[in-house]
Parts: sequence; C-alpha cells; structure tokens
Amino acid sequence: MGNKPLIIINNAAATARHACPIVRARLANEGIEFDIHETTKPGDATVRTRDALRAGVTLIAVVGGDGTLSEAAQGFFEFNQRIEDVPSQINSRALLAILPAGTGDDFARSQVGQREPLYKWIDILISHLQTPAEENVRLVDVLYGLCDGYKSPFICLNASTMGIGGETAGRVAAQGSFMRHFSGEARFAAAALAALAGWRERRVRVSIDDREIIDGNMNLVAVANALYAGGGMMLSPDAKTNDGKLDVITASGLNRLEIVRELARIHKGGHIANPKVRIVQGEGVSIETFSAEDAMPIEADGNVRGLTPVEFRVMPGALRFLVGRG
Repeated sequence: MGNKPLIIINNAAATARHACPIVRARLANEGIEFDIHETTKPGDATVRTRDALRAGVTLIAVVGGDGTLSEAAQGFFEFNQRIEDVPSQINSRALLAILPAGTGDDFARSQVGQREPLYKWIDILISHLQTPAEENVRLVDVLYGLCDGYKSPFICLNASTMGIGGETAGRVAAQGSFMRHFSGEARFAAAALAALAGWRERRVRVSIDDREIIDGNMNLVAVANALYAGGGMMLSPDAKTNDGKLDVITASGLNRLEIVRELARIHKGGHIANPKVRIVQGEGVSIETFSAEDAMPIEADGNVRGLTPVEFRVMPGALRFLVGRG
C-alpha cells in the first residue's frame, strides 16, 4: 500500500457510488496515485482505516456520509484494554479528508458553515496532495463514548442523540429506496414523526463533569460536538469542534405537539427559546436510565451504537482534518 492516500467509498450508498467515478477521474487526471477501498459491511471503514494507518498510510479520504466518516475516524484510534482510558492515536500526524456524499453531510457543513459541492472538497484534497500545507489542516475535538453499561467503546464526531433521536436514526437507516430520493432534512423529519408516535418519556439522570446533575423524565438527551447533526439540525447553536467542550442538550416535559413545533425550529436553533430545553457545556457526561425497559437507543453520527447507560468524554484536538484554508 505504501504511503499513497487511501480513498474509502461507502459502497452501500447510491450517492457515494455515483461520486466514486468522479473522484477517481479527477485524481487520475492530476496524476495522483491512490488506493481505493469499497466498504462491504458496517464497521468495515474502521477496520480498513486502522489497517492502513498501521501500514504507514498518512491520509485517508472518505467518500460517503457522516456515518462512514465517523467509522473511519474511529479507525484512527486504538481502544485500550482498560476501556475507561481514552483511546490512543495510531499516528498523530495522519490526516482524514472529507469527500461528502451522504444523506446529511453535517460534519463537512459544520467545518465551513454551509453545504459545498463535492468538487470543492476534491479540489481541497488535490491541492493538499500536490502542495502539502498546514494551513489546510484543522485540529478537531472527538467524543469518546462508552455505551451498553459503559462496556462498548465508540468515537463520535458530530453528535449523539438518545431517546427520540436514537429511534429516529434507526428509522432513517431502515428507509427504503423511495425515501432516499428526498433530502436529508426531509428523511430525518419523516423518521422523527414516525418515532414520535410510539415514544414515551422516561426517567433519566444526566451528570456533567461529575458536578451538575439533571434528573427527571425526558423526551430527548443529546451530546453535541459539531454545530450540525441529523441532516442539518442545530442541536446546540454554540457547539464548536475546537473548543474542548461537549454540549449536553436535554428536553423534559414536552408533549407531542410541542415536540413537532421544536422539530420545525431546530434547524435554526430556535428550540433553545423553549424553557423546557436546556443546554450545558462540559468535558464529560454520563447519562443513566434505571431499568432495561427504559434503556434508550444511542445514535452517534447516524449510526446506532447501543443502549444507555452511556458516558462521553471530549478528546480535544484529537484528529487532524483536511478542510482547506478557512
């Protein structure tokens, strides 16, 4: 494999499959040598990235959405035997590049403040491969999560949602080909409304930095790292991927009509005006439920990861992303 960049394609996504020939052609026309890997199953991007970095590859580019990007990001780390310890970087100088071709592409949007077409991200990649420059690189925070009773580790880039958010993510993943013709925002909204029909509040205890405790019946708990998640939702308007903080969002006591109203406002951050919605920043958070029937599914970057209880810690500046001069 050598030190050629590795391009990982989410072969399960039609948008990524359609983008693949464009990426191949652009790189080949510039005389850039590269290796390519098409994923075959969930988690494949993590395994392939980890193997490539161990073999000396220093740049991984992902053609896909936030789920595949998150899987690749996880491959930049080795989980320790003591899983309560934060994972170790395989190569602290390695780079992860974004070639967005997914449903929401929220991480890419968070980095530049708006949606940019694929060709602009390809231009950034080519420019850096031809003339490497640190100005193209951005250090970003990563969230380290432990779910399923603090036993199953995972990495999160954008945000993780529990409650209605976790239910919604599962429904988005199960949507058929008809729904895939719609925008990411429309698909997430439809899934959220369907999840809402069978949802009930349950008691949750949220402990932030072992200090602030929020305890009560909740509709939604979310932990945000980036500005956008879930197809353009602005869970926390103050979230930044370089502030060394995670943003904890809780919603308690909302009836179904109020939830529908807040879903309509969340893309612009309007939900924070509701006194039943609370946002607290910290460096770590634990989220506990108290019975097996109350365990909430956990979504992280569009991937369903497990069940509560769960904890998150922020790893400041843990990944080097190629995002161009900003």
